[in-house]
Amino acid sequence: MLPLSRRELLALAAAAAVPGRAAEPSARSLVALTQGPERRKNVTAALVAIDDQIRPLLKRKKYVLIKPNFVSVQRQLAATHADAIRGILDYLAPRFKGPVVIAEASRESTTQGYETYLYNRLPGEFRSQKVQLVDLNEEAKFHPLQIVDPNLHFTPVRLAARLFDPDAFVISSAMPKAHNYVVATLSVKNMAMGAPLHSGSKETTRWQDKPKYHAGFRQMHLNLLLTAKALHPNWGAAVIDGFEGMENDGPVNGTPVDHKIAIASTDLIAADRVGVEAMGVNPEWVGYLNYCAEAGLGCFDLSRIELRGNATLDAVRKTYKLHSQVKQQLQWMGPLKPA
Repeated sequence: MLPLSRRELLALAAAAAVPGRAAEPSARSLVALTQGPERRKNVTAALVAIDDQIRPLLKRKKYVLIKPNFVSVQRQLAATHADAIRGILDYLAPRFKGPVVIAEASRESTTQGYETYLYNRLPGEFRSQKVQLVDLNEEAKFHPLQIVDPNLHFTPVRLAARLFDPDAFVISSAMPKAHNYVVATLSVKNMAMGAPLHSGSKETTRWQDKPKYHAGFRQMHLNLLLTAKALHPNWGAAVIDGFEGMENDGPVNGTPVDHKIAIASTDLIAADRVGVEAMGVNPEWVGYLNYCAEAGLGCFDLSRIELRGNATLDAVRKTYKLHSQVKQQLQWMGPLKPA
């Protein structure tokens, strides 16, 4: 196999661009950045700051789907806190009367995550919004997609069908974390890696599609691009709860960062750019986000992002310690070595 440079890989991303959209749109993207002593209020304030961007989109939808991150169903630091969901529901309450579906496809048991993190209290607390908890693995409806394996051959995966429902306003509710494969994980990766399913309890054959994404430090960036491109037409908004981030050996076993921020945008790529800036991460290191920007999925150019909210990047920026394998993760930036 001939070596592929980073420029050539970015050219592949550009070739996957959304039809009819330029890779570098001229419009500015709006991102809210808030900081304060209460997680729930930070999230609500961030969404209120971009209310004029959300409302026109929300009016076209029949229900809201909030997609949390349950990469672990045992460790709260690795998962979306219920108070971040409460902050989203507080924003929605006077603006959207429901129904609201909270849906995830954890690599483990989503239902166990709902119990561990006390999500099962939310339907009772927000009765007027008709909140429902859904395990996408158990729902077992899927949309097929092709991604690449370690040899860059295509391999099939099954993605949660609800994330493609045109009637749903999809909110990615994520956290800022260092990552063991792709440097950093925020809202885009929450959507892309939350979409692949595994067999439900009623199925006799055991299968799991998430591991297929971990095909190599280079391949995973491409797989996230392919998945993000498929999901992108139905993205509604990103909410990044950075009240407590994760550094070191994320996305599960890292250590906490006291940050007390929240980020929101209808442009998930722009939200993640603000997120990596707040984490002190070099944005050029996060391959899948660069690929997504090249493919026209959003704005990754900080000079074309307008910030709203009560905080500035200079005021909130911290330097997260990255995963112990970060040097290996950066292999994607160099050429492929012939076998």
